[in-house]
Amino acid sequence: MDIKVQPMGDYQTNCYIVTIENKDFIIDPGVGALRWIKQNVTNPVAILNTHGHFDHVWSNKEVQDEYNLKIYTPKDDNFMLEKDPYGMGMPASCADVLIEPDEAIEIENIQIKFHHFPGHTPGCSVIQINEHLFSGDFIFKGTIGRFDFPNSDATLMKRSLSKILQWEETNFHVYPGHGEKTTLKSELPSLKQWESYI
Repeated sequence: MDIKVQPMGDYQTNCYIVTIENKDFIIDPGVGALRWIKQNVTNPVAILNTHGHFDHVWSNKEVQDEYNLKIYTPKDDNFMLEKDPYGMGMPASCADVLIEPDEAIEIENIQIKFHHFPGHTPGCSVIQINEHLFSGDFIFKGTIGRFDFPNSDATLMKRSLSKILQWEETNFHVYPGHGEKTTLKSELPSLKQWESYI
């Protein structure tokens, strides 16, 4: 598996291209992502959204139109793609596949799991491909996503932290929506602190 990353836009939102078995999965195409994507894909097969915030989905439609791809989005965040609730002028897009909480799917014979961790947004999810977690704005290196935005929920964030802290397997590489990569094992102390704080 090959993983490429490029921070996009004013918020330096990480866009990922995950290449496995010669298939390119595009995760969170943010502001201006298409140009970089065109330089780095050979066989794009899907657009995957961790959640619906504008800085993560801004280029959904543009990338979809360029490659005729399906967009896979957590169903509870699809309203953000269509309605631009933050009034940022984001181009509207519409998910082709609405992902249920904790749903596992298969695309081109590749297994993908959307782990539902609401709090930052209603549908906030961590996308698992093999031993790699694309954590969106749920987990960052040394901290967690904010839960004071419109449509955020501190109670759900606390519940999500409790949920991931119960995972028996913690040997995962974590690729967050902003900042540097980390590992789940190394983030456990921080996650425990946040769980007790909220």
